[in-house]
Amino acid sequence: MTIYAIIADRHTSYIKYFHCENQLSIGITMTLHNPSTDLFSPMTLGALSLANRIVMAPLTRSRMGADGVPNEMHARYYAQRASAGMIISEATNISAQARGYDLTPGIWTEEQVAGWKLVTDAVHAAGGLIVCQLWHVGRFSHVDLQPDGAAPVAPSAIKAEGQTFTENGMMDVSMPRALETSEIPGIIEQYRHAARCAKRAGFDGVEVHSANSYLLDQFVRDSTNQRNDQYGGSIENRSRLTLEVTDAVVEIWGHDRVGIRLSPVTPDAGNTPLDSQVMQTYGYLIEQLNRFQLAYMHFVEGATATSRVVPDNVDLDALRALFTGPFIGNNNYDLELAVTRRAQGKIDAVAFGRPFIANPDLVRRLQEGAELAVAPRETYYGNGAAGYTDWPTLAQ
Repeated sequence: MTIYAIIADRHTSYIKYFHCENQLSIGITMTLHNPSTDLFSPMTLGALSLANRIVMAPLTRSRMGADGVPNEMHARYYAQRASAGMIISEATNISAQARGYDLTPGIWTEEQVAGWKLVTDAVHAAGGLIVCQLWHVGRFSHVDLQPDGAAPVAPSAIKAEGQTFTENGMMDVSMPRALETSEIPGIIEQYRHAARCAKRAGFDGVEVHSANSYLLDQFVRDSTNQRNDQYGGSIENRSRLTLEVTDAVVEIWGHDRVGIRLSPVTPDAGNTPLDSQVMQTYGYLIEQLNRFQLAYMHFVEGATATSRVVPDNVDLDALRALFTGPFIGNNNYDLELAVTRRAQGKIDAVAFGRPFIANPDLVRRLQEGAELAVAPRETYYGNGAAGYTDWPTLAQ
């Protein structure tokens, strides 16, 4: 039997092991030190009315079929977590070219639209809201995942580090090819088409994924963008694609149902070097995004899922302060940190990811100071319903 350990920090009241659905897990109870917090009170993000300020972050779970079509199992999973103020779907491929991991969902075919409609209907029936995160991985892919075995596309032909999951197992990512300038309108059209599909699928809004070193973020960073056309070189040029994509998506949805995700200091995917001028580059991008009056900005504070530590010359709170709309903080939050940063006015809402895996009723558990289950890492990806829809709630 494998024992999974977790280190208690100063925010943890106690830890105990318990057995759940044949899975060995760990229970954590956190004490709410500030009962006056408004994290559990209603709020609005643009046109979206949330029951609370707890957001379910996008979580890739690798439980789709090869066609990327959600089914009743996925509808059940999301509906179980509908007490979140808002759910951000797992990252969802906008086209066949956008894929970088096997068994991830899409939002470009009629079958995918119908599958996601099962999900959105179930979430709405449970009283929740759900937005679709629109995703193009860019260079972080493998030829086996690409149409006709083509090379992945990127701003420049610079290979990422690492491996990705294909139908033949883990494989080193492939060398990408640089997009021709004439192809970029087609990329924007992929986002526009996916946004239309998401609307027909019944989502409440969409989130533009311009983070985590995927395609849009690859264009923003000078470490991955060595172009000499209007999409490369200056900060203004490197920001252009994210802004043009955002504009296209806003045309479909309206500004108040579109959010965006940014992660200025995240190296993954691909162990991607940071931009050489993080503050100037992302400061410019954020100031330009303000003109859209977006529903929210979803911001990864540090390195995604690993650390909140940032380089000495980066001040993420200063970047946050440049954004004039609602701000969702993300990355290794616990309840006390969320309460503190909310009280300081540094976040408007907080996104939790992995805690939602094993705690479908996470909002209630946080509010009541109840025990939190922690999912073993091997349940994160694959395995069908096991470790996906079989986690109990406090009411069970």
